[in-house]
Amino acid sequence: MSKIIYPIVYGICYAISLLPFRVLYCISDVLYLLIYKMAGYRIRVVRNNLQTSFPEKDEKELRTIERKFYHFLCDYFMETMKLLSIKPKNLLKHLELRNVEEIVRYFDEGQDTCTLLGHYCNWEYLSATNLGWNGRKDTTLALVYHPLHSEVMDRLLLAARAHAGGVMVPKQEILRYMIRYKQQGISTLFGLISDQSPKWESIHLWLPFLNHETPVFTGAERLIRKMNNAVFYIEMSRPKRGKYIADFQLITRTPREWEENELTREFFRMLENTIRKNPHLYLWSHDRWKRTREEFERRFTVDARGHVTKKDPAN
Repeated sequence: MSKIIYPIVYGICYAISLLPFRVLYCISDVLYLLIYKMAGYRIRVVRNNLQTSFPEKDEKELRTIERKFYHFLCDYFMETMKLLSIKPKNLLKHLELRNVEEIVRYFDEGQDTCTLLGHYCNWEYLSATNLGWNGRKDTTLALVYHPLHSEVMDRLLLAARAHAGGVMVPKQEILRYMIRYKQQGISTLFGLISDQSPKWESIHLWLPFLNHETPVFTGAERLIRKMNNAVFYIEMSRPKRGKYIADFQLITRTPREWEENELTREFFRMLENTIRKNPHLYLWSHDRWKRTREEFERRFTVDARGHVTKKDPAN
């Protein structure tokens, strides 16, 4: 069925993507009324996340963040759709890349790089980073992704994300890609979104994040330490509608020298600082804190090597 549906959905979305930005934002304003004012899309999740993340804010402040979040979410949908047809060089008119010259310098010195980022601003636009190497042919931007349950939506997003020339890498195959590019002498920048809610069996660490004890998967840190790549945090901002700034901030060039889990802790600290500047730009509709430590400790055990196993319910 998806083989039949996908070309239809793609054709409709591609046709919409050909519209100028000003028209797309008009459509976004209509979507805002539909999904927020009328449908209340995931409104309970959004409100609970905001209330528990910012207990110091009053109801008026929280509602303001909530409204601005839904406005941004609708913009995100339309901007991402635009990626299907926009010329890659035109994309750079909407995304300013800062400090990429430092990444290029590390490439020249023979060191690969990784970036850590969260679901903040329009992270899809970071595929344009591939254009920041000034036409170099010996570099690759690898965007790590988690396949969606819907095959149609998964293929649609992959098409949008790959339009600017980045390589899409399934998260299960990251290490294989890293090693292959290393063997081929290709310099790489791997983009890793690292604030997802992990499965129970993948919880390696609990740390404070936005007033919550937060479960964390430390796979990104383990890969970075194994390859000893230079690590950057991407702080994104949105000075105005249709304009983003991605500032690549160096965390360390020597991750192996850091204590275990400190790289992960630093990433979440930096991400929280970014979110608190403009909280409406974070993905509040995701149920990030659905798993609690109390339930984890009741249902699972962790051995000395960090492996998580389910407890025997008979005991």
